[in-house]
Amino acid sequence: MRHFTCVQDIGDIRSALEKAKYVKENPYADQHLGKNKTLMLIFFNSSLRTRLSTQKAGMNLGMNVIVLDINQGAWKLETERGVVMDGDKPEHILEAIPVMGSYCDIIGVRSFAQFENKEYDYNEVILNQFIQYSGKPVFSMEAATRHPLQSFADLITIEEYKKKERPKVVLTWAPHPRALPQAVPNSFAEWMNATDYEFVITHPEGYELDAQFTGKGTVEYDQKKAFKDADFIYAKNWAAYQDPNYGKILNSDRSWTVDTQKMALTNNAYFMHCLPVRRNMIVTDEVIESPQSIVIPEAANRVVSAQTVLKEILLELQ
Repeated sequence: MRHFTCVQDIGDIRSALEKAKYVKENPYADQHLGKNKTLMLIFFNSSLRTRLSTQKAGMNLGMNVIVLDINQGAWKLETERGVVMDGDKPEHILEAIPVMGSYCDIIGVRSFAQFENKEYDYNEVILNQFIQYSGKPVFSMEAATRHPLQSFADLITIEEYKKKERPKVVLTWAPHPRALPQAVPNSFAEWMNATDYEFVITHPEGYELDAQFTGKGTVEYDQKKAFKDADFIYAKNWAAYQDPNYGKILNSDRSWTVDTQKMALTNNAYFMHCLPVRRNMIVTDEVIESPQSIVIPEAANRVVSAQTVLKEILLELQ
């Protein structure tokens, strides 16, 4: 593996899950791979789980880890070519990227959608500039359109908790006070479509995802109908994708909040969320604190997904 930005980069899903299982059971077995190798984690946006889990994964593999928060302690970066740089951004990303690449062996990048230009966001300009100009393997720690390390961890978690071979997995939209990117739901849908699970997406009208991510998933606008006999409920908010409403909040209906009444419609489903979660907006206290909530083991598996990916990249560098 040279770069990791989507489910296709992981290769065979079954093989990837077996590799993740080995990593989880033997977290320090491959430290020789990372000896004298430097991992650089670059954050254009805030992070808790991604920062800590990826740093931990690199350390488990024996790597030196550098963390750079672009918005705190670094020069502001210009990202557009052809711009007259007479404003508050003294450095261009096209110089900064190869410089950063010269200091490390692998680069992780976190850069959210800005909701200013859909074409810019969905072309993954920032992430692809790192791939093009750094000269080093690059992996996504969440980009404008996908969050593959999260989705890989989600898949690992479902495999650990599923009670039947082909579970019903439901991705449900839920209300949020801010407009959030589609990266997590896009990515989750993409990874679920790579399995043989029964996969349903439920959301209010107007919140349809890009068809390339919806894939073979069934779209159901009736949330209660979607929840019926579900084995896993994955809640997430996202802003509208379709034009002319890209990046906008179209609905704040609290009736979409995941509560005990809706969970009672399921097959004693497990509740999942990528975190952080707005309690009593996305999900009620009762549901997220219930025995069926697996958000903490899901978050713990972020180390496993990151370490599995980093191991494969390190093997490529040997």
